Amino acid sequence: MTFLAVKCKPLEPTMNRCFGILLLFVTTVAFAQSKAPSDVSPKVTYLHCGTLYDGKSDSARKNVWIRVAGEKIDQLADSVPQQTGSEIIDLSHEVCLPGLIDAHTHVLLQGDVTVEDYNVQILQYSTPYRTILGTVAAQRALGYGFTTIRDLETEGAGYADVDIRKAIDAGIIPGPRMQVSGRAMDVTGAYPVLGYSWELKWPKGVQEVDGVEGGRKAVREQISNGVNWIKVYSDRSYRVRPNGVLDDIPTFTLDELRAIVDETHRQRHKIASHASALNGVHNSVEAGVDSIEHGFYIADADLKTMVEKGIYYVPTLLVGEYVAEGRAAEGSHVWIDMVTIHGATFKRALNAGVKIAFGTDAGGFPWTVNPAKEFVLEVKYGMTPTQALRSATMTAAELLGVQDKIGSLEPGKLADIVAVPGDPMADVTQFEKVNFVMKGGKIYKRIE
Repeated sequence: MTFLAVKCKPLEPTMNRCFGILLLFVTTVAFAQSKAPSDVSPKVTYLHCGTLYDGKSDSARKNVWIRVAGEKIDQLADSVPQQTGSEIIDLSHEVCLPGLIDAHTHVLLQGDVTVEDYNVQILQYSTPYRTILGTVAAQRALGYGFTTIRDLETEGAGYADVDIRKAIDAGIIPGPRMQVSGRAMDVTGAYPVLGYSWELKWPKGVQEVDGVEGGRKAVREQISNGVNWIKVYSDRSYRVRPNGVLDDIPTFTLDELRAIVDETHRQRHKIASHASALNGVHNSVEAGVDSIEHGFYIADADLKTMVEKGIYYVPTLLVGEYVAEGRAAEGSHVWIDMVTIHGATFKRALNAGVKIAFGTDAGGFPWTVNPAKEFVLEVKYGMTPTQALRSATMTAAELLGVQDKIGSLEPGKLADIVAVPGDPMADVTQFEKVNFVMKGGKIYKRIE
């Protein structure tokens, strides 16, 4: 801001007044240029880790110091001298890991074992109430050590996931980094709430979409409302053939799916496909989706195509086992068989070299259940503990397209760091015991 005094000639000889004028010139550019550069340094925190897995190497490092400056990792070293004013976090008896990533969640859903579980939430809970529950679910996810999640639809709660993501990003509520899909798509008459009088109009858990142009329009609408991902339901109504193949009824035609995928990619977004069985998976792979969700059964030929196209597999083993008995009790006995089929498919996908990203379908089971139980099942069906860790760190980060920011502990990346009391490579249940959580350099959970 510059002040300039100017001496003026008298306007009238008889006027007894000051003829000096103070002219005020506000010059934004000059003001900005004259400001002294900020000398405020980011807060520095040191974490002293007894053991560290960086998410990239299979081997552990011992006695590692992590220097966190602001929201990023600045340095990893064998020793770091204490600096005045820096906070020291003693994790010398802990195992440090990258923040975990769950690539398939539903924070707006609080358990979906039975039809009644689902219908109560859709028909009796308001969207504001479900959003409140969703904020609690997001906070629980962070407490479990999942510093990033991909939330794949709100199950009838519109774009409430977009709002939760915004609130977290603004620091209004605690929670993980979120990528969201808003309203998933399915064809007319294929998704709950179903079975009520035809005279009544009930809310549906998805956006009903039909036809090639209908699919393109829905993609545009959803992206305009702030989603990161598009999600489609590609099959329903499962049964086991005599030869052990899990059969289904495909929802969208291949032309419809191709149009939805094309429009999504044209808009520079990615698309996930709920595809549990033979036809849904095949159509999704042929259409070129970015990830197959669930995949209880995937034909060998489709596994090969997934490898060729770089399509990710997000198996969600935990939810299948969790809901099987309850759904069988309601009459859907196929869910018991699907658990066995799922495990065999996971092994074939692993052996085929398919990229497998960690995802649990949390919300399909209550958020009081720790999603990290998925690690036990991944190892049960063939992964090594280091492969399981990578599925929830670098591989999941690559699926989300944020591998340059998160997924490993290395300088320049965001300081998303969790710790567990024991070595998860020796005891995979340690993933369920996260007792320290840092996200973006901010501590959300400390060792008690």
